[in-house]
Amino acid sequence: MEADREGLHRPTDPQSFPLREADSSASCPGSERLDFPVAVVLPAGGSGERTGLATPKQFCTFLGRPLISYTIQAFERVTWVKNIVIVVANESLDLMKNIIQKHGHKKVKVVLGGPTRHRSIFNGLRVFMESQDDSQLTKPKVVVIHDAVRPFMEEEFLLKIANAAKEHGAAGAIRPLVSTVIATTSEGYLDHSLERTKYRASEMPQAFLFDTIYQAYQQCTEYDFEFGTECLHLVLQYCGTNAKLVEGPPTLWKVTYIRDLFAAESIIKENLSQRACVITGVHQEAVHLTHCLQKTLARSMQVDTVSTWHGSDGSSPSTVLENYNLIYISVNSSSFHEINKLVETIGNTALPVLYPVVLIMMHLSLSECMSFSKTWDELSAIKKLAKEVKERNILVYGLLLNYTKDAEKWNDAVENASVIALSLIKDRNAALTGQMFVV
Repeated sequence: MEADREGLHRPTDPQSFPLREADSSASCPGSERLDFPVAVVLPAGGSGERTGLATPKQFCTFLGRPLISYTIQAFERVTWVKNIVIVVANESLDLMKNIIQKHGHKKVKVVLGGPTRHRSIFNGLRVFMESQDDSQLTKPKVVVIHDAVRPFMEEEFLLKIANAAKEHGAAGAIRPLVSTVIATTSEGYLDHSLERTKYRASEMPQAFLFDTIYQAYQQCTEYDFEFGTECLHLVLQYCGTNAKLVEGPPTLWKVTYIRDLFAAESIIKENLSQRACVITGVHQEAVHLTHCLQKTLARSMQVDTVSTWHGSDGSSPSTVLENYNLIYISVNSSSFHEINKLVETIGNTALPVLYPVVLIMMHLSLSECMSFSKTWDELSAIKKLAKEVKERNILVYGLLLNYTKDAEKWNDAVENASVIALSLIKDRNAALTGQMFVV
């Protein structure tokens, strides 16, 4: 990202667990008591064979960003995480650097991985020992190892893992087993089953005193490097450190199959749709429409309202600058000059760098006879604007609402407009940008 964008206002994330920003002042309770440096190593060299896709799953894109970008952001938003080391295969090195630049990631260093998971993690750890003259890297007291394809990390749980690692030397996330685990004979028959209540699934993240995990890797055998997958076992075997196990939240799940990519996209879309801001203007009918929309949309989301998106000094309220869903109401005229200025303001923030911003131009017509040529001109203007700004991750839609004094018809119209607006916000379908929906 360009240097001049580093100081931009960073938006509040629409979802608590993966989304707050690195320089956000918001932090989970107790994080101010974390008085030791923490770093993260993300091994991201896998081929993603189980998804059946040509692209490794960590680089699969939805909502305009690759999966690994969401995972990086989950750690970047945590103020007490000082460095994030991404370990990638050689063929993915340039791609990873481009992702970091495009999406404005900071705190990040990219290093080359090895042919196996353990070799890649060791490469990620060694960079802290081999870069003592690198002012951007600080050898941490605690290092967190996480999967690049687990994007939903809660800061509160990360805090528990980091503190547990400092106290016990190592800590790991666990979850209850979903299915019973069985052993089979070589002939394919049941040998025995495990009592599910006694066992847990080992998950990520895992955290370690840096010196402990580094020492364990230094003592690894070739067999460990080639076939091992469990870091907690290494520190137990080579350092005598028995990890503290901490039960984690359901959000720790891993994107493994192609269906998981769709599930991750659905989760992020749903959480982007929790809040909208309606810009009303001062026209009496627009204010009335906003009041009706609020009552209808409030069933599904929080709705903020502002009379204008900018003050006399040109500044914009936080309800606009921190919102991924905007509904701009105009009466009789389309207010394209104001809309263009609003789009420009949004585009100059970091808001669309992270997620697609939805802007619905809701035009309230008070005229019973609307000129076809005027409607066509407005539709053409919307299409042109939408095409221009879609590349900047701003999704513009038009919605035409005809006012009527018939209370029943008006309520139906508002209900239909709300349904359309909610659908556009939830779906975030780029293919529909520039369309004029008529109620």
